Amino acid sequence: MAREQMQFDVVIVGGGPSGLSAAIRLKQLAAQHDREIGVCVVEKGSEIGAHILSGAVIETRALDELIPDWKEQGAPLVTPASDDEFLFLTETRSIRLPTPPQMHNHGNYIVSLGNVCRWLATQAEALGVEIYPGFAAAEVLYDDSGRVAGIATGDMGVSREGKPTDNYQPGVELLATYTIFAEGCRGSLTKGLMQRFNLRRGVQPQTYGIGIKELWEVEPAKHKAGRVVHTIGWPVDRKTYGGSFLYHMENNQVAVGFVIGLDYQNPHLSPFDEMQRFKTHPAIRPIFEGGRRIAYGARALAEGGFQSIPKLVFPGGALIGDTAGFLNVPKIKGTHTAMKSGMVCADAIFAALGEERPPALVDAYPEALKASWVWEELKGVRNVRPSFHWGMWAGLVYAALDTYVLRGKAPWTLKQHEDHACLKPADQCPKIDYPKPDGTITFDKLSSVYLSSTNHEEDQPIHLTLKDALTPVRINLATYDGPEQRYCPAGVYEFVDDGGSKRLQINAQNCVHCKTCDIKDPTQNINWVVPEGGGGPNYPNM
Repeated sequence: MAREQMQFDVVIVGGGPSGLSAAIRLKQLAAQHDREIGVCVVEKGSEIGAHILSGAVIETRALDELIPDWKEQGAPLVTPASDDEFLFLTETRSIRLPTPPQMHNHGNYIVSLGNVCRWLATQAEALGVEIYPGFAAAEVLYDDSGRVAGIATGDMGVSREGKPTDNYQPGVELLATYTIFAEGCRGSLTKGLMQRFNLRRGVQPQTYGIGIKELWEVEPAKHKAGRVVHTIGWPVDRKTYGGSFLYHMENNQVAVGFVIGLDYQNPHLSPFDEMQRFKTHPAIRPIFEGGRRIAYGARALAEGGFQSIPKLVFPGGALIGDTAGFLNVPKIKGTHTAMKSGMVCADAIFAALGEERPPALVDAYPEALKASWVWEELKGVRNVRPSFHWGMWAGLVYAALDTYVLRGKAPWTLKQHEDHACLKPADQCPKIDYPKPDGTITFDKLSSVYLSSTNHEEDQPIHLTLKDALTPVRINLATYDGPEQRYCPAGVYEFVDDGGSKRLQINAQNCVHCKTCDIKDPTQNINWVVPEGGGGPNYPNM
């Protein structure tokens, strides 16, 4: 059965903040100049926002530029950040530290980023953007010259053996003059583009974190709408980059999360269990006692910053948002920079579409971004995250020096490193004894995944593919004690007995699409590819 083809001026892969901002900006420009352009957004989640997970405290700078009357238009930003706390935790104590200036949140809002994206989607559709949720972009299409010509969505109704079932539906080819990739952190198509067009040549490796998040409904007496708390220290050791957030939203809800840098060394570490252990701290546990956990999720985030931004353009397309890595790590915010990158890219593409023969975006988008506030902001904090490679105390000292003395203008740029290469052999690291979950404050992985409403058709091809089937046991288990069974926050990977030996079992139906396995696997043997559209988590308010 042949694929159907659809033609657009611009196809955008990903319905997150950057992709939707690009779509809105393109249609705004078209209306201002009385021109017609076809813009399409494809989103692999079952709906816009289904796969969006962030803290999130949002800075409105980009939103103010994109939709100045967002308040009147009903944007779901209803809880202003009111006060900040920055705590250092020991195992039994909490010590309040001065809040770093980048982390001051006056004027910002505590939000569900998924709901913000749902609202942005309504704004985009009102302008004429075509949005197709539940369609996973599975393949990049190229013309005869090697230029990106669009994408193809994945086939539906294919068995694990790769054969069509009775419900088979072929994918659709979405052809475009320009294709914008806004896949988010560690995009599966973006990985192939990086290799094909050598987009990482001359830049530092990208480094990542894994964020584990829960949403709680707490007792009213323990809730203060607008309160923002960040912590560092316990439960992770001084060599491991990590910290927590607690954001008091509306309706007695508290978003709590723990982020751990994926450059951690100890293969016995479990980010999920560190997050559960964090909630048992004497300063944290009382917040949740008597409360109810209502949602769970996990997502990787790109922490490399300025020196890890790849080449942003290639023939026929561009990268925007977290797929390119615009997170401001010291500020703990990336939505505003992601949105702005989409807007700047849209400006360049709209201008190019006005040419008789649309040119490549070799200079227009990157140069405009370098002239924007995004570039200045990220350049000024470029050395903070890599300084923590020296350990927590050295990182804090350097961050203070960089912020208060050098003011982000150091004549040097610190280097990043590949996260998977940081893992040490298991026999060189102490084991970590994680307490059993109590089912009240702390929980296991499977009950957590249940709250994420994750679903995949069990008979579809497994989207967590192995380059070599023997490597997990021969190297990962033998040398690193099978770290995939711990770094995955969804219980996807298990080493099970198989006739006197061990084999890796992949429970792909549990996958919450966090991409941690694709990043942290020490042998880089796991390749995450998109499952059927509509699969994965269905986050309601994350």
